[in-house]
Amino acid sequence: MHQHTAPAHPRPAPSVAHHAAPAPVSAPAPRPATLVAVGHGSRDPRARATLLRLLDRVRELRPGLDVRLAHIELNAPLLDETLAGLAAEGREAVLVPLLFAPGHHVTHDLPAAVAAAPGLRARVAAPLGAHPLLVEALAGRLTEAGWPPSGHPGEHPGGHDRRATGVVLAAAGSRDPRSGAETRRIAALLGERLGVPVVPAYASAAAPTVPEAVAALAARGRHRIAVASCFTAPGLFAARAAARAPWIAAAPLGDHPALARLVLHRHDRALAAPAVAHGRELAAV
Repeated sequence: MHQHTAPAHPRPAPSVAHHAAPAPVSAPAPRPATLVAVGHGSRDPRARATLLRLLDRVRELRPGLDVRLAHIELNAPLLDETLAGLAAEGREAVLVPLLFAPGHHVTHDLPAAVAAAPGLRARVAAPLGAHPLLVEALAGRLTEAGWPPSGHPGEHPGGHDRRATGVVLAAAGSRDPRSGAETRRIAALLGERLGVPVVPAYASAAAPTVPEAVAALAARGRHRIAVASCFTAPGLFAARAAARAPWIAAAPLGDHPALARLVLHRHDRALAAPAVAHGRELAAV
């Protein structure tokens, strides 16, 4: 007689507690760098107000961008104070010099200010410099002052002979030879735009002066001479240059829309370059 044994029941597998994996914690998005527009500073009370209007245009073009004004000297807020505040906030900065050529302020003062702000990550953009947007702003201010629109080759509308016309490009001036070279490039671009000779001249530290440039053009038969203002804001240099104009004098560039676009262009180019801490990075033009 065969004995049948009941089949053994398999033991149930030990229960394992399943816990849902914690949701990944996303790091807060980094705040965009602050654009610090750096003006020279002036005793003329109109200068700061003019730069503030320019920065209002910059904000209109780039909503949400933190844009601040700082000055190298004479006006508040000073650059050192602005950078110290940004470092304390843990912000990153892009310094855009409201200057037109690589003189002492751009190559020395701005990098030194960045180096003096402990822990600040910052880039120093190139100066506004020779660029089609700058030429657009210079030509626009000349048109506002009375420069005729383009007419037939060799002649302005109204019978004004283009061959008797010239422009002096008035700029601040610097002992740095790179500054003079950049100003000459700006003058050349403006001359191409206007179709007349454009001679650079300087308010200080370099030659020729505005009266000397006017005399040089007159010696070439150019007696209808305008002065273009390569200054961002009203001040002593801009006023002296305008007073020497034999014909028309353009206003400083101020809040011209093309200048606002150029400020953002320099900011964007610098932002694409590596940032540095306790130092500086001068972005390419």
